[in-house]
Amino acid sequence: MIGKTNPVPVPAERSVLSFTLNGEPVAVAAPPSRRLLDVLRHDLLLTGTKIGCEIGRCGACMVLVDGQPMNACLTMLYQVEGRRVTTIEGIAGGADAMHAVQLAFLEEGGYQCGYCTPGMIVSAAALLAEKPDPTDKEIIEALSGNLCRCTGYGGILRAVRRAAAIGREANG
Repeated sequence: MIGKTNPVPVPAERSVLSFTLNGEPVAVAAPPSRRLLDVLRHDLLLTGTKIGCEIGRCGACMVLVDGQPMNACLTMLYQVEGRRVTTIEGIAGGADAMHAVQLAFLEEGGYQCGYCTPGMIVSAAALLAEKPDPTDKEIIEALSGNLCRCTGYGGILRAVRRAAAIGREANG
């Protein structure tokens, strides 16, 4: 084919981007436009953040950025430069600790297959940090970006209610 050439591959720009991950400073050498989801799972080996729909609809990849829930599949690495990122591995603040939401999910059976559970827990923890005693409507709204394919919503709702009660007892 005359006039057709193969494009020359352009090397991806790499930058060193720094942020706080689960309370610890990290620096990652990667293209700034790389998805946070891929950096977490493949570079930093934090596989609790799940790959789901990859278009921001299922919530399996939910993380906290400066305390706010965000889909890691839609968040580029440059967007977390200088910010605080919390994954399911750091939600409790320590390796041997359990967040009230994690404990409540265990106590109330707030999971079936467990694939959505990390994202649900992250979203619920963000809700309870903002509203320690949420209504059912507020819980449902806060979890509206998370899908459970097993339809385990009854257990999930009970778990978030229980986590709120655990928080009230602890602050009692």
